[in-house]
Amino acid sequence: MADMRAIDTEAPVDAHDAGDTADGDTADGDTADGGTAVDAVALDEAVGFTSDLIRIDTTNRGGGDCRERPAAEYVAERLAAAGLEPLLLERTPGRTNVVARIAGTDPSADALLVHGHLDVVPAEAADWSVDPFSGEVQGGVVWGRGAVDMKNMDAMVLAVVRAWARAGVRPRRDIVIAYTADEEDSAVDGSGFLADHHPELFEGCTEGLSESGAFTVHTGPGRALYPIAAGERGTAWLKLTAHGTTGHGSKPNKANAVSRLAAAVARIGAYEWPVRLTDTVTACITELAALQGLSVDPRRPGFDLESVLGKLGPAAALVEATVRNSANPTMFSAGYKLNVIPGQATAFVDGRMLPGGEAEFIATLDALTGPDVTWQFHHREVALEAPVDGRTYAVLREAVERFDPDGHVVPFCMAGGTDAKQFSRLGITGYGYSPLKLPPGFDYWSLFHGVDERVPVEALHFGVRVLDRALRTL
Repeated sequence: MADMRAIDTEAPVDAHDAGDTADGDTADGDTADGGTAVDAVALDEAVGFTSDLIRIDTTNRGGGDCRERPAAEYVAERLAAAGLEPLLLERTPGRTNVVARIAGTDPSADALLVHGHLDVVPAEAADWSVDPFSGEVQGGVVWGRGAVDMKNMDAMVLAVVRAWARAGVRPRRDIVIAYTADEEDSAVDGSGFLADHHPELFEGCTEGLSESGAFTVHTGPGRALYPIAAGERGTAWLKLTAHGTTGHGSKPNKANAVSRLAAAVARIGAYEWPVRLTDTVTACITELAALQGLSVDPRRPGFDLESVLGKLGPAAALVEATVRNSANPTMFSAGYKLNVIPGQATAFVDGRMLPGGEAEFIATLDALTGPDVTWQFHHREVALEAPVDGRTYAVLREAVERFDPDGHVVPFCMAGGTDAKQFSRLGITGYGYSPLKLPPGFDYWSLFHGVDERVPVEALHFGVRVLDRALRTL
């Protein structure tokens, strides 16, 4: 492998031994009749790659404290063995991204981006049932940090690409594969760096697929939903600052920076944001209600959202967090001694903005902070919304329903965000699509950044089959 120590390197990875591309036994037929290219090898690799990637500790503690390079080299080697020419790119040494392009059969077609991040959030080993970086496979489940966010998707994509190489499959359109650094912090070393400094690698890409969608949500006996993310709220991390008069803690002080800031933070925390239904959320509510036998029109004046949500049962969780903007105070800092009133106090707020809701968000924060507290964006990214009435969404839905005919696919908006925000700077419309068929009682939501993160082996097998079909059909 070429020396990759220099910042912003672009050397291709040399192919490894041919044993990595040997044919495997066909598990699901061939592609002659539009079937699947997935073989038994691909199913095994999806599990093995997930386990291996979990064992590579890529904990992102924020502030640049992370090293994705070993994981980047792992995926690059396997992409190269499948005949691709992956590039390793760094803004900061050790914060490595991988980009490779699969040439399609139709040079005039728009390209498709498939991306996943290599970093994970921290895990406290003492809180876990297993070592969070063991990648242990037991009881038909792969355990460890990243099993759902999102080394499972990284592994499934890698398994599909290699299955195509063995079967001689070429997609209709170019597909760009990107494995990114730094998604769990600011993305400045990852997708932000790629979008700003290497847009040529994504030439022709108009749509992208990534995490947080097409996984099973069980909302009742015999009812399995598969929410496909077609929107994201915008990121608005805020820094609040209050200035006042320094003084002795025993004396009255009407210009107390701590009191001023505390009052502003309390107003923000208590504020009830008004309901604002985006197109994606409207479509989600309409389809969820229909599954309950309800005919509703969320655009109708006087629409009673709370009443409808109450009738949706567990499915209401798909929309409850995305019907309005939000701002949650998370950090507060002031003072250096108990009996000294400080002249400055700061706080941080995790704000999220709906598509089209930024102007309202800014005006509301101006009003809530008041004259004695200033605020600024500490980190800011756009809100996203993708069409749910076109061919792409229809293809993504069909691929899921082909392998789970009893499942119900619905669109939804993510409460948080992904690397799709950064790639949107290049005009790429993003969907959250990391398919998994999960058993009843498996609380997928709680495992994001949670304890005992894990993914069933059979869920990975399902995901590989669905991704293969969706990507080839697109």
